[in-house]
Amino acid sequence: MIRTARPRRYLMCRPDHFDVTYEINPWMDSSVVTDRALAISQWEALREVYLGLGHDVQLIDPVVGLPDMVFAANGGLVVDGRAYGAMFTHPERQPEGPAYLRRFEQLDLKAVTAATEVNEGEGDLLLVGDVVLGGWGFRSAIPAHAEAQEVLGVPVVGLQLVDPRFYHLDTALAVLDDRTVAYYPGAFSAGSQEVLRRMFPDAVLASDADAVVLGLNAVSDGHNVVLAQAATDLIAQLRGRGYNPIGVDLSELLKAGGSVKCCTLELR
Repeated sequence: MIRTARPRRYLMCRPDHFDVTYEINPWMDSSVVTDRALAISQWEALREVYLGLGHDVQLIDPVVGLPDMVFAANGGLVVDGRAYGAMFTHPERQPEGPAYLRRFEQLDLKAVTAATEVNEGEGDLLLVGDVVLGGWGFRSAIPAHAEAQEVLGVPVVGLQLVDPRFYHLDTALAVLDDRTVAYYPGAFSAGSQEVLRRMFPDAVLASDADAVVLGLNAVSDGHNVVLAQAATDLIAQLRGRGYNPIGVDLSELLKAGGSVKCCTLELR
C-alpha cells in the first residue's frame, strides 16, 4: 500500500533543564544519574529528523525548575487552529500548563482555551481522523473528554488505561494516519480493547517487548514513522504495512518515561 506523507507543524522544548528529581511514573528513579548533555544531543537529533522530513518545528523556551517540560505533547491539544490547554495532575508539572498556554497565545491560532478539567494534552488526547481518543485512568480525568469535545468540536471516545507502565495514552497507542493506529492491547481494560477492535480492525498490534521501550510513543506523518529504535518488531511490522519507520535513540529521556511523541506536540 502506498502511504502519503503530509507536512506537519510541531512544537518542541529543548531539554535544557532535564533531570529526574521526583518520581511520578514507574519509569522515574530519582537515584539514577541523568546526562543532560546526552538528553539534549538525542533531542536535537530528533528535531533534525523532523526538519529533514520537511516538517516545521516551533520551539517553546524551557523554564528553570520544570525538568519535564521537554515533554511538549502534554502541553495541550490543537485541532483546526484551536488549542485546548492542559491541567496537570501532579504539582511538580502544574506550572507547565500556563507556560504552554502562553506559547499557544503567541502562535497564529484561531483560539486558545484554558482547561478547567484535569488533562495532560496529547499525552491522553490523540486525534485520529475526525475523532479524538481520550485516555483515562492515571493522568487525565473523564470530565476533560467532555470539555475537550466542547472546546474543539470533535467527538471524544474514552479508553481506560490499566497498566501503570503506560500511564498516558501516547505510551500505549500511536496514530499512524487518519484511519490507522498501533497499540498494545494489554495497556487497556477489556472494554476499551473491544472499542479499539471495533474502531480499528486493521490496527498494528505491538508486543510487550516493544511497548516497554516506548515504541508506541511514536510520531507519524502518514508515511514516515519516527519511533524508538529499540522497538525492532514494531519497526518490522510498520515496514511490512508500507510505512517508513525511522528509529531514533531517546534512551536518556526514557529515564523520565518519555520518548518521541512525548517530545512532540502537533500544531494542526
